[in-house]
Amino acid sequence: MTRIFYDTEFLEDGETIRLISIGMVRENGDAYYAIARDPGLLGAAWAHQWLRENVIPSLPVKEDPYGFPDGWNWDREHPDFRHIKARESIAGEIRDFILAKPDPELWADYCAYDHVALCQLFGRMIDLPNGVPMWTNDLRQLVARAGNPDLPSLPGASAHNALDDAREVKMRFEWLAAREAEDY
Repeated sequence: MTRIFYDTEFLEDGETIRLISIGMVRENGDAYYAIARDPGLLGAAWAHQWLRENVIPSLPVKEDPYGFPDGWNWDREHPDFRHIKARESIAGEIRDFILAKPDPELWADYCAYDHVALCQLFGRMIDLPNGVPMWTNDLRQLVARAGNPDLPSLPGASAHNALDDAREVKMRFEWLAAREAEDY
């Protein structure tokens, strides 16, 4: 079994969930990060107050009155600019990342929307590539089982950066597992 911890950032309007970025980390530390190259989506995220205040700061975008119609543009100097990709590329790379090791097991924190955003990269649920899990395990279930302890935070992590959040899910999973082992 290979555990893969992941997180997504997305725009949702009560009817659809649109992937902005995704970060994944295997147990051994191998990582994947991608940002959707979709100016319309990023324009909608830019206009969304919570996303503009919490997610946009970690993305390679900058305010630009002469940029896209929404007053922003890509920041080519940002270290994550190289992770901007077309959805089709993200889907293929995610498939390869998940299937590169045997028996993948997906984990996320408050995973319901993350799993939908992941699956929608491939179309419908029935379109998931063979071997890609049809569910994601939720870290929240482990937290509840452990009595809802205060979880540690990953030092230096940027909140609402999908890759940093995926690394934090991994760290918290390992912390919970170590704590459970101490109880036995």
